[in-house]
Amino acid sequence: MTRFVRQLQYYVFLVPILAVYSLFTVYPLIKAFFLSFTNFDGYSKVYDFVGLQNYARIFADDAILSAISYTLFFTFAKALLVTVLAIPLAVILDQKFLTRNLLRAVFFFPSIPSALLLAYIWGFILAPIDSGVMNTILREVFGVGPQPWLADPLLAKLSTVVVATWAITGWHAILYLAFLQSIPREYYEAAAIDGASRFRQFRSITLPLLAPAMTISVMLLLTGGFKVFEIPFALTKGGPGYETYSITQVIVLRGITETQYGLASAMSIVFFLIVLSVAIFQVTLMQRREQNVQ
Repeated sequence: MTRFVRQLQYYVFLVPILAVYSLFTVYPLIKAFFLSFTNFDGYSKVYDFVGLQNYARIFADDAILSAISYTLFFTFAKALLVTVLAIPLAVILDQKFLTRNLLRAVFFFPSIPSALLLAYIWGFILAPIDSGVMNTILREVFGVGPQPWLADPLLAKLSTVVVATWAITGWHAILYLAFLQSIPREYYEAAAIDGASRFRQFRSITLPLLAPAMTISVMLLLTGGFKVFEIPFALTKGGPGYETYSITQVIVLRGITETQYGLASAMSIVFFLIVLSVAIFQVTLMQRREQNVQ
């Protein structure tokens, strides 16, 4: 009886959490799924059922197709770059030297301010005009003419990825650092006695034991990359053309600006399924890697 009462107490504490989650997550998702089959415009109380028409329109809209392509590129490019940079950075910050705490704070700082604010600052740095900070440096130091950092389709895409990578790498390095500090030093001491080089220790000890951290980091990078909005919007407004439109930007544009709530809801459902599929695949794949390491 006592055990039943104790479990009942736990469930009672979960009720407010489930209520809030249902109100702000489950209900909007169900509502969006329903609206995706209608022509709801956000104003009229009467709207018609249009079946799969909104879903068919997704794949006939150039802006939407470009947004899907760019979002996939941005997400996976950022995840790859951050992972490649954050792990070595964490290893360096794990060493004992005089200013390591200061450097940890310095690298972590870009993740604190708003991404929108950082992107506006970088928009000034990467301005494609002759007076832009980066173009001024290229002209004064290397004698190179102005580059269209945010006006050329390829350079604009790469610029958004670079800015996003710069902003979040330090945060993920600290995440890896926390896992690094939990690795027993005896492993490295034993490997050093056996004659293993620093690189061999990194490859055979550090990387395998960082598998759980990598699972978490990559999952956060992928989910965060898919819902990106601020950085591309502040840097390029989605341009040139539709080249740097993100999925979230198109959803906001079609839903709020153009009041095509049915189409925007259909896009949201497709977006949800894409993120869910990628997240499940990534977590499953990396958990298998963790099991192989163990």
